[in-house]
Amino acid sequence: MGTPCSSRWWTDATPLGGAVNEPPQGLLIAGEIGKPHGTAGEVYVIRVSDDPRRFEPGSRLLHSDGREMTVEKSRNHRDRLLIKFEGSDSREEAEGLRGTLYVHADDRRELDPGEYWAGEVIGCVVVLQDGTTVGEIRDVIPGSAHDLLSVHTSNGNRLIPVVKELVVSVDVPGRRVVIDPPDGLLD
Repeated sequence: MGTPCSSRWWTDATPLGGAVNEPPQGLLIAGEIGKPHGTAGEVYVIRVSDDPRRFEPGSRLLHSDGREMTVEKSRNHRDRLLIKFEGSDSREEAEGLRGTLYVHADDRRELDPGEYWAGEVIGCVVVLQDGTTVGEIRDVIPGSAHDLLSVHTSNGNRLIPVVKELVVSVDVPGRRVVIDPPDGLLD
């Protein structure tokens, strides 16, 4: 589960409005339920999860109020999803569904080779190709073109674009990311 970006990094959560809410321990944000649509119990959902199976009929999600919710049907509508959850059969019932949807962290999808969860790289040491330590990754900032690594260095925080020309290798088990920055990027 996570938010896909055009780079090879996957973040776990950026809910509606861009505000980052910390999900409860062991959970990942899957989406955000907005307003009702029509009179048959459907709601708009902003998808955060990149897992294509996440909102299929029969999928189970956890609501921010603790309820387990089951998708009855879903369909794309412009840049959002329209979802009807079991037990929501009217606009009034749908109105009470607003909130964040979660999944258990162990239910997230398998990543392709060369993809990483943001939480796996936060805390990794960043080094140059010659082994010189640059700093430590403190955050992965999702971007429209590519993600950015927020790296704490001895000169303050630096943002490193996550593009193959700059990020040479990632060793999650070894907690190490090798970069090849152009002149001036780290100044």
